[in-house]
Amino acid sequence: MTILEHFTSSSFAETIGWALLHSLWEGAIITFLLAAVLIATRSPRARYIVACAAMFAMFGSFGVTLARLVPDRTNNVQAFLPHPLWTTSPEGESANSWNFNLSAIAPWLGPFWFAGVSLICLWHGAGWLFAQRFRRRGVCAASNVWQKELSSLAERLRISRPVLLVESCFTEVPVVLGHFRPLILLPIGLLTGLPTEQLEALLLHELAHIRRHDYFVNILQRLAEAFFFYHPTTWWISRVIRTEREHCCDDIVVSLIGNAHEYSVALAALEEKRLLIREVAIAATGGNLMERIHRMLQPKATRGVWAPLLAVAVLLVTCAATAAAWRSQAQKQQPSDTAQAHPNQTPKAPSYDYEKWLNDDVVYIADDAERAAFIRLTTTEERDYFIEQFWKRRNPAPGTARNKFKEEHYRRITFANQRFGTASGTPGWKTDRGHIYIVYGTPDQIDAHAKTADKSFATEVWVYHHLEGIGNDGSVTFIDKTGRGEFKLAPGNAPGATP
Repeated sequence: MTILEHFTSSSFAETIGWALLHSLWEGAIITFLLAAVLIATRSPRARYIVACAAMFAMFGSFGVTLARLVPDRTNNVQAFLPHPLWTTSPEGESANSWNFNLSAIAPWLGPFWFAGVSLICLWHGAGWLFAQRFRRRGVCAASNVWQKELSSLAERLRISRPVLLVESCFTEVPVVLGHFRPLILLPIGLLTGLPTEQLEALLLHELAHIRRHDYFVNILQRLAEAFFFYHPTTWWISRVIRTEREHCCDDIVVSLIGNAHEYSVALAALEEKRLLIREVAIAATGGNLMERIHRMLQPKATRGVWAPLLAVAVLLVTCAATAAAWRSQAQKQQPSDTAQAHPNQTPKAPSYDYEKWLNDDVVYIADDAERAAFIRLTTTEERDYFIEQFWKRRNPAPGTARNKFKEEHYRRITFANQRFGTASGTPGWKTDRGHIYIVYGTPDQIDAHAKTADKSFATEVWVYHHLEGIGNDGSVTFIDKTGRGEFKLAPGNAPGATP
């Protein structure tokens, strides 16, 4: 078994996959709310704050969803195991069964997501390292006159950190580098190519970025873009943040110089000198320059409203796909799995197939005394009450509505049916690997050995580092004598025994 197959067969991979799928509709709702706020308010500062909050709300919702989906492994089903672990099933099983629904696809999303995040982080990291070279290569300090002027402008903005002003051969727009030791880079010749008033306005814009800590926020924004690179609305939210960031700095400059027209002329003059280059930091010409000039000169301009439509489209498509997957999954599940959808509700007749509940659902966890007592019951009310008490006795948090033991048990049954069912139709929970998985959960390690000339059979060894009531470093060995992936539990083998 390859590392990828080992990972995708784990409950962690399934948890990550479902968290990613849920983040689609969660992000769509967040984007829809953001778009509604953007339509309602015209303040760049408020719009910027709300856009940043929306970006980090996506982080929060993803974290909460991930925490809720993580299976609780503190509740060990094996504590109630009435049968020997090495009891085998009459049918073999194959791990090659595949269900074409989101439940089958979810575990495979994690590896692709990790790969995408890694690549984008490497790309941003390379860009950051490239930008840092601008501090040392092709630069010369600005004249003392302009350095003093910059200090005077910084005092007007109440910036206490020292800011260095240098001229660079490698940039054609003013940019800010660094958060703790900020540096403003100006293109060579700009200090002599524009009127003093326009240069002061452009320097005020860069100082406004420093005062607002935009360089640091921009780094966090890049991380969010990498983390949610797959979500279509992430890039729109990021564009809103960058646009409103520039608007906020523009408003600070206009409030200080008191002349929006003069500042617009400075931006236009700078754009004439600008070539098509890649921006590596915070620049005065960031965002849509003409939109910025138009906003300052005609502040009542209308704005587009396509973002809510995009959010609604993503929300509807994601919800439809998720609903279809759950419907398909429900059709494949057995009737007793209804309890999984509502784990804290006591099913009423005729919802329960009592014989199936006893012989299928809880066959591995009901002891002999419980089985005998249940068989003696004669009325529906008695059986329903017995089932209710059966789960209450195993609730790790007595008195609470949520029974994590029950949820985890049915999750394992569902996972076993998805992963270990045979091509001949034997459900996964009846197979040896399904039995072990339901009782002991996800193994800490799986060692797979294919059939070779020196080895008669293919084998799988499941290793558990610790099992409550059993001991440490237990292992289970499965053997495939047929060569068709029908693994059987090795005779006399159980956790705690060395294969």
